[in-house]
Amino acid sequence: MFATRTRALALAGSVVLLVSACSGTAATPALTAAPTAAPTAAATAAASASASAAAPTAAPTRAAPAAPDRIKTASKLVFCVDVSYAPEEFYAADGTTAQGSDVDIANQIAKYWGVTAEIDNTGFDSIILALNAKKCDLIISGMNDTTDRAKQVDFVDYLKVGQGLLVPAGNPKGIHTLEDLSGKSVAVQLGTTNLDALNAASEKLKNAGKAPIDVKGYQKDTDAFAQLGLGRVDAYSTDSPVVAYYNSLPANAGKFEVGGTPIDPALIGIAMRKDDAGMKAAVQAAIDAMYADGSMKSIVDKWGMTNAVVLLK
Repeated sequence: MFATRTRALALAGSVVLLVSACSGTAATPALTAAPTAAPTAAATAAASASASAAAPTAAPTRAAPAAPDRIKTASKLVFCVDVSYAPEEFYAADGTTAQGSDVDIANQIAKYWGVTAEIDNTGFDSIILALNAKKCDLIISGMNDTTDRAKQVDFVDYLKVGQGLLVPAGNPKGIHTLEDLSGKSVAVQLGTTNLDALNAASEKLKNAGKAPIDVKGYQKDTDAFAQLGLGRVDAYSTDSPVVAYYNSLPANAGKFEVGGTPIDPALIGIAMRKDDAGMKAAVQAAIDAMYADGSMKSIVDKWGMTNAVVLLK
């Protein structure tokens, strides 16, 4: 399973490795909550009609998800987020305003609950430790819901994210899958699960009597991406939302395209403490509401992730 953000998070107390994520400085839309449709003129007229007139029974209104009592008391909801991974979470041009799809999801949950969302920028290697030390209420940071992590925290899943490939415009070498990289070069960040996947695919190709993949590793994800722009590799590999983000930047218009669909999509989730009474049910209700009212899809579309993630509903 690919670890979203291509970073491995060790169990508490173990040696950890933080793999830095991508960031961007391009202007992006201001954070806004998903709009609520205004009542139509017809609906307003119907509401003011005479009480004696026969009228159809109104459809039941979906109740807003309720916040846990302690969150209501605090009037705020603190999220631990590693603000370094566009388009899911990164800083705006001012260097202080957190933005991205995960930030919008956090704000929407807080809106349902009638409280204010706060973003606590926390390194990914210590983010579960910070949550369990009660430095925040929840984690939303493109984190895969894995077996090892589920031993430490509870999850409410909200999307699936896979590995992505970025190739030159027109995809001249027909790269859509890892197998298509046989005999071709690809740039990737060192220490990532994307690198592991490429090496595994290369070994499989070699065992089948085919040309292996020429995997070129770089310390920084941004350096790996730069190799594609310089024409030194045939493809660049990272997580699918990042591929979509790079491809959407105005400076890259007409230069690249996404090769194929997300590879092996895996669940990402919001994490919470196991002993935080009522929190999991409340977060699940909020995510269910986001799917029901369309705000989850709106956020995914807003950040150019429509073809980079898999909606759960």
